[in-house]
Amino acid sequence: MAENVTAKQEIRRRRVFYIPGYDPIHPRRYRELYRKESARQGKISDYSVDLIGRQGTSTYGWQVTGKMDGVETEAEFDVLVWSDIVRDSMDLNIFQTYLMMARTAGTYIGSGALRRLMRLRKGPVIAALYPVGMLILQLLLALLAGWSVGGLLTLGLTAFTGGALAKLAGLSIGIAIFIFLLKWFRKIDNKLYVYYLMHDYSYSAASKGANSPELEARMAQFTDQIAEALTSDVDEVLVVGHSSGAHLGVSILADLVRGGRVPGGGPKLGFLTLGQVVPMVSFLPKAGRLRRDLHDLCQTDQIAWVDVTAPGDGCAFALCDPVSVSGVAPAEGKRWPIVFSAAFTKTLSAERWKALRWRFFRLHFQYLCAFDRPKDYDYFCITAGPISLLERYRNRPSSNSRIDRSISKFTSMDP
Repeated sequence: MAENVTAKQEIRRRRVFYIPGYDPIHPRRYRELYRKESARQGKISDYSVDLIGRQGTSTYGWQVTGKMDGVETEAEFDVLVWSDIVRDSMDLNIFQTYLMMARTAGTYIGSGALRRLMRLRKGPVIAALYPVGMLILQLLLALLAGWSVGGLLTLGLTAFTGGALAKLAGLSIGIAIFIFLLKWFRKIDNKLYVYYLMHDYSYSAASKGANSPELEARMAQFTDQIAEALTSDVDEVLVVGHSSGAHLGVSILADLVRGGRVPGGGPKLGFLTLGQVVPMVSFLPKAGRLRRDLHDLCQTDQIAWVDVTAPGDGCAFALCDPVSVSGVAPAEGKRWPIVFSAAFTKTLSAERWKALRWRFFRLHFQYLCAFDRPKDYDYFCITAGPISLLERYRNRPSSNSRIDRSISKFTSMDP
């Protein structure tokens, strides 16, 4: 067990900055998820986390009071919102989505990134191929349905009308059915996640791993917010990057450190990455900015960086050291991240695991949820408890089963 929680209180006040992944939904979902799951975990682990909303600020967040091991800790949460950028990137029609699919597949296959990603974990690669396969299947089904109905209608009408008129009617109905089915598939995407995932993977592929200007501008705002918190009287500033938010956090914190904006003697600075998909970006040819940030951040003594994934999460690169697999680990002086597994098969009861095992997108959010058999990872102890991220995992070694060899074809760190 890495956690060594005693009656001694190291942290009394904490600022938490949560960076979501590629998510178009309003950030209130994260507040409600925290409220619900912290209550569940509190009943299991015998502590309490009280949450209240926050009013009158320009950012979205909430406040919590954690009562654990006889001590009380206050935490203020901010969601670093980029959902508007996500929504704008998803504002494409069906035809544009198919063009984007072809471009994205061409980028990953043509660059050799896909082949190297398959040497890491098959789960996230399958997840990346899923929307491509499903879009092609939907196109084929719509074509088949349109051709079949149009052809049957042409045959039926030929006996009553001229051949030319029958063909025109059949073609018109066939095209109408084709378009209707493609629109229907998109309408039910909240159940299939095909368009959502296609937009997700294409967002970074569109620029071959470079950040868009609007994302860079937003990240600069996030950097300023965290820098301001580091000058306040809190005991710890904790940055949590989930899914795609992990690689945003890497760049934001690397900018902070390089810019000399982490004051000596200030709050402890912790970085927790959950369910990261860093290689999906860092393996692309123009991701030099991210690779440089990984290289710089892994060596600094100004942060504590812990990376938690789980093989049961098919959407994450489980137990893949994001620095090493990206080919940018220094020959000497690498300190971070500590890489270990949330071990869903051990930290969830057999009954709970059976209920969640095939709910792939729900499992990708399990890091933010309660565990009925918690071990050394507890999101609510980390974010609302009396121990800093650094102290909690000071003696926690990285997992022996992690992948920490260089895999990426592209290792240039030119921005």
